[in-house]
Amino acid sequence: MFRFCTLSLALLSPVQAFACELALVLAVDVSGSVDNQEYRIQMDGMAAALRDGSVADALVEQQALVTLIQWTGSSRQRQTVPWTQMRTYADVLTLADTIETDQRIWRNFSTAVGEALEVARDAFGAVSHCTRKVIDVSGDGESNEGIEPATQRPVLRDAEITVNAIAIETDDADLTAYFFENLITGPGAFVVTANGFADYPEQIRRKLQRETTRQVTSVAK
Repeated sequence: MFRFCTLSLALLSPVQAFACELALVLAVDVSGSVDNQEYRIQMDGMAAALRDGSVADALVEQQALVTLIQWTGSSRQRQTVPWTQMRTYADVLTLADTIETDQRIWRNFSTAVGEALEVARDAFGAVSHCTRKVIDVSGDGESNEGIEPATQRPVLRDAEITVNAIAIETDDADLTAYFFENLITGPGAFVVTANGFADYPEQIRRKLQRETTRQVTSVAK
């Protein structure tokens, strides 16, 4: 018996009907520190990364299910692109187009990384049959509201969910180290650094190439 997320009810039949080796949550920072141009860079960069041949091939090969969550301050996280299965290359291109045109829903709120993780974790209830579960977090700042992200790490490990991150460095705060120490978790978890938003498209492409690669060996937790 599957547990289903209410935000994904429209996709219940497709989600149940196909095998799935990878469930991937793309969690995108839309907090107040991200201006509209930077938001567009994130969404356009994400879409371009999905169109990369190696990423698209990996998603189809694993019959991946992918969703996108916009997140910002406490109680402001939403699954704006529902779970979508990558059965064919055309499905990947359609998802990329959907993400490229996904409209921003918040602009002026804080950064609640811990709650973003909580919402992403709950979203996996709709795709519990998938073999591997990964949260891909993009962010340009440390958590400054809501539950601390570090408190979510044992819960995520127990649920066998891996969290990777892309740290968008915009000042001297060393966000990469913060994400490494407080956010990522699970076998092979990693942080990729983008040196400002201009570097984001290239780094999110590299990140998706890495995390969509099929795992062929077990890694001890």
